Amino acid sequence: MENTFFNNNSLSRLIAEQITKEIITGKLKAGDKLIEATYAEEFGTSRAPIREAFYLLAIDGLVERIPRKGSVVKGYSQQDQIDLLDIRLFLELLAMDRIAESGLSDSVLHKMENLLSQMRTVMGNPIEYTKLNQKFHMAIIEMSKSEIIYLMYSRLGLPLTSLQRISLEGESIMKKSLKEHEEILHCLQNRKFDEAKRVLIINNKNVIKPILDKMSTLNN
Repeated sequence: MENTFFNNNSLSRLIAEQITKEIITGKLKAGDKLIEATYAEEFGTSRAPIREAFYLLAIDGLVERIPRKGSVVKGYSQQDQIDLLDIRLFLELLAMDRIAESGLSDSVLHKMENLLSQMRTVMGNPIEYTKLNQKFHMAIIEMSKSEIIYLMYSRLGLPLTSLQRISLEGESIMKKSLKEHEEILHCLQNRKFDEAKRVLIINNKNVIKPILDKMSTLNN
């Protein structure tokens, strides 16, 4: 009985990861219905691990259960998207203050350098660039040494990754984003924390801009 539980739990996570990938890549879009029978057939399993996978995705903020419709890919309004990004910025600025107080971490700075190197190699691939971009920002949170900031920021992770993939489409946009991240790292390495915060604000505005442009188009 116990082995069956752990096997189902492990399978549920694998299924959740696969569905997450489909959402982030845009294969699954907001409002798309997730059908238990379809995934059960695809993964060759009963419906129990599928239900558990849907539950895990709901916790991550990627799926919601709608009465009489079932589990669907969660959609975020344009204002929701802006709010998510503003919360991200608030936590990153707070993390930067904590870094200024507690000091830098050489190991995390080295991790950020490696992430930048990888980001340069995936120019033109918004999916891979977005994943690395998210890891870069998470490194800032990690360096704050604040468990509370880390936990709150982690909850934004997957919805933000899905959102940023759309905002970062286009090689010119990615190149601009990369330059901003290079500046952030340079500022950190030189202990210019206020300047790093300024670049973070610019970076956030540039991610929000396509959302605002779309809102303006719809309102006109």
